[in-house]
Formats: sequence, C-alpha cells, structure tokens
Amino acid sequence: MKLIMLYSLTILLPVIIIAFVMPSYYVKIITAETEKLTDATLVGLSENIQTYLDDLERVTVSPYTNNEVMNSLKQKARGLNTQIDNYSKYKADYTLYHTLPSLLVNLRKDILGTLLVAIDGSVYYNDSSSQLTEPRNDYPYTEQNWYREAVTANGRVSFVDVHPQDYLKLPSVPEVFSVARLIKDPDSKQPLAIIMADADTIILDRIVRQVSVNVNSIVTITDKDQRLIYSNTHLSQEDLKQFLKSPTHIDYNKQSYVAVSREIPTSSWRITIWLSKAELASKVHWMRLTGAVFAAGGVVLAFFLFFAYSRTLLTPFKEMIGVMRQVQLGNMNKRFSVRGQDEIAQLGNVLNRMISQLDELITNEYLTKLKLRNAEFRALQSQIHPHFLYNTLNAFVSLNRKGEHALLERAILSLSGMLRYFLTTHDTCSLEEEFSSIQKYGELMSMRFSDRLEITITLDPALASFRIPKLLIQPLVENAIIHGVEPCEQPCKVEVSADRLPNINDRECMVIRIADNGIGFNTFEQIDDQHIGLSNVKERLELAFPDNHEFQLESRLGHGTTITITISLNNEEPA
Repeated sequence: MKLIMLYSLTILLPVIIIAFVMPSYYVKIITAETEKLTDATLVGLSENIQTYLDDLERVTVSPYTNNEVMNSLKQKARGLNTQIDNYSKYKADYTLYHTLPSLLVNLRKDILGTLLVAIDGSVYYNDSSSQLTEPRNDYPYTEQNWYREAVTANGRVSFVDVHPQDYLKLPSVPEVFSVARLIKDPDSKQPLAIIMADADTIILDRIVRQVSVNVNSIVTITDKDQRLIYSNTHLSQEDLKQFLKSPTHIDYNKQSYVAVSREIPTSSWRITIWLSKAELASKVHWMRLTGAVFAAGGVVLAFFLFFAYSRTLLTPFKEMIGVMRQVQLGNMNKRFSVRGQDEIAQLGNVLNRMISQLDELITNEYLTKLKLRNAEFRALQSQIHPHFLYNTLNAFVSLNRKGEHALLERAILSLSGMLRYFLTTHDTCSLEEEFSSIQKYGELMSMRFSDRLEITITLDPALASFRIPKLLIQPLVENAIIHGVEPCEQPCKVEVSADRLPNINDRECMVIRIADNGIGFNTFEQIDDQHIGLSNVKERLELAFPDNHEFQLESRLGHGTTITITISLNNEEPA
C-alpha cells in the first residue's frame, strides 16, 4: 500500500494530468477547429471542381446546338438500316471532320480533346491543342466501361474515372478523366453517337493547389465507386482502401489522420482532406515534453523506493514465477513454500490450490479425449460393415440374375466365413489376418467376375505381425474391384502388397500398395458417396497413426488407380 500511494502521488497524477489529459484536451479542440476550417475550404474547392465538370458537361451537349452535325449523325444512323448514296456519306463525314471541331474550338483550352463515336462505328477526335491526333480504328470502343456507362445513362451525363487514353495514336499513353454522354435524336430518341470530353488530372492538381491545406495533409478525390481519381501525394488504390476501411482511425506511413470530406453533387465524386494528427499534436508538443520530464523524475524516485523494498517483496514473487515455470514444463508436483499469513502467503496458497485443480482437470480432460477417440474409432470401423455388405449383396444379385446358383451358394458360404472374422470384438488385427481376409474376399469376387479379374497378394513375412485397425485395407480393395474393375470391359488385375522400406531420414517405414488397371477416375472431381470407404480409411489412419502416416492416391482415366499408404514402424501399435 505504501508503494502504491507513493507511486500514485509521484508519477501517476503528474503524468496523467500534464502529459495526457491537458494535451489531449487541447489537441481535441485544435482538431475540431481545424476540421471546421477545412470543411469551409472544401466548399470552395468542390465548387471549383464542379465548375470545371460543368464545362466538360457543356462540351458533351455541343452537338445538339448545330443542325448540320445532328443531321450528319442521323445520316450515319440511317445508313445502318438503309442504303445511302456516296454523296450523303461524304457530306456527313465532312461535317463531322470539319464543322464539329470548329464548334468545339472556342471552349476551354485545358480540355485535352473530344472523342465522338458514331452509332455506325465511325470515330472522330478533336484535339484542343491543334495537333493532328488520330483515333485508333481497331479499338474496341463498344466494349469499354465508359461507353457502356454512357449508354446506360441514356442521355444523361456520365462521369468517367481516371483511365488510359489508349484509343489515340500517341507515342505515350497518358491518364485522363472524362465526361461522356449518349447523343440521341431529339425526335425519335434513337441513339446517334457517344461523345466523351477528356481532361488531364493536372487540372485537378491546379485547382487543389489554389487552396491552402496543411503540409502533411493528403487530398483525395474518389468517384461513386470509391476509386481514386486524384491524390496530391503518391497513394495507391490499396492505400485508399485502407483509408476508407476505417476513416476514424487511419495509420499511413507511421502517421495517423482524421478525415474531412464533401461530395460533389452532380458527379457523386467525393473530395476528402486527410488531416495529419501528428501535425495537429505538434502544437502542444511542449506540454508533452513537460509531462515526460515529470514522468522521468517520478520513475527515478520510484526506482529507489522500490529498490528499498525489493528484498522483502520480490523474493516470494520470484519463487512463484519459478513454480509456474516448472508447472509450465509439466512438473505438476511443484508447490510454493508458504511462509507467514500476509497477502503473499494467501497468494501462495491460492497458487498451490490452482496447480492441484489444474492437475486434476488435465487428467480428466485426457481421459475424456481418450474415450472420445476410441468411440470415434469404433464408429468409423462400424461404417465398413454396411459398406462391404452393400457391395457384396450387389454381387450376389448379379450372380443370381445370371443363373449361376452354384457359384452363388459358394459365395454365400464364403461370405459367412468372412462375417465371422468381421464380427470379432477386436479393434485391431495383424497384417497377416487382414491379408487373409482380403484373400477370401478376392476368391469371392473371382467367382463373380471369372476371367475378368486377377488378384495378386504379396506380404513381407517380417511385417506379418504388425498391428493395424481391422478392415483398414479391405475397403480399398473393394473400391478397386467395384469402381475400377467392374465397369471395365477388359480383363483387369488388382495387386495388393505390403513391403518394408529401408531407413528414410532415420525412420523405418512400411508401404502398403493397392493398385488396379481398371477404368480409373478424375481425382480433381469431388468423390461421391460411393467412395465412403476411401474417406473412412483416411479418418481411421489419422486416429490410429497420427503424424506417423502418409496417404497417396493416383488415378488416371483409362489407366487405373494406385493407393499408397506409408506407416512409420517406430510405433509398433496403432494409437
């Protein structure tokens, strides 16, 4: 209690009041006032940009003011449906090549140019700088987003975000923003052309630099889809997404920003000024410096006070930390030596009780998980029985339909022998027992398929006693016969083998291989319910040999399927 009181009086109160409370209060006031001034600045800035966009919009309605231009566009549209004479074509082209540029020549000089795409595919471009810039005739104009947006707007103005001016024959392709509009026949409302006025983003930079903003502030202009149109600093689209994701808490280039924005009504563009919090906070930097000096002095004083009491207080806590580390390493028998009846002694008693309870909980949790895993293992193994019976009974039905009653009787007797093996209570078996069951199953299937099926089984004698989950391999052999051999019209062969591999990375392994040359399947397609045995085997392998096995499946249509199971021999029994 003495240390807490001394620390509070010498450090906490001066640091909180001087270094945090007062500077934060003044920064909040300065930020609010700056936001108001910035909002007023945005009003003028948005009006200037709106005026420029209005000028661009007026460019797009200029064809309506000249009857010759409109008649020429109507001639172009009429030529799509009816044949017009060469003179009319020449007159229409002449008007669009000469009259239209003269119509646009007295507009703003800072507009780069105007592109007009007639409904018949003819393209005309007027360069405001009086250069003979030509449009590209092989350019897919109708596939561009700005063309589609203008058609969708149906005569209203469409504001196009920054895009490359790659539809012109230029040595280098600049970035521009544009205003587009669909020109329609005033009488029939038939589409005649798409006109688009291009402007350089430098114009936006000039407009922005006419107003005064803080040095470290960032100015951005975005369209209605939050795509970046302009930024007074290098700002990628990913950086902009970071800004827009959390506008109230923005960290960029190790600085924090606060956003002030305003929307330009007609275009739905949004102009935003991101004010640097560091620049605002720098105005009260002297207050933070004073608080830091007080804090440093308090820390030094507290250090000497704490050092005086360290022998009495720190030693028991160090012992507790040592006990906790031993418990963390798995030594649940470690306990703290309690001395006295003060608060530290009470804490030590609580720590000892906690370790005892933790030891009990860990033991109970381990036993619960062990029982749960055994239950899952038996549930997965029980799935094999109906799966096997389903396929075997289908085979019996096939023999019965063929009228092979003698083979059917032998098959039923073989099945009864196999069921005696299946219904034993053991969850595991030796490889020799599993391969013997597979041998009987192969004989059963050979009765059905006759000359179409040949089964070869090979077992390394050294692996005969290795224990595996019962019926682990049999479902894979079933799949090979039912899904690989049965649909194939040619004689097929199924090979089952278990071999010991030499030491690999100081680990001795066993490899079980099931291969057939049947029809195969596409491993990229989802495996359906008919392959339940395959997923069952994977799950049982994971339960029996966690982190000590590999399962590989290779199959090609028309070439057969090969399954390879690799199990480490370091663990003699399944988990």
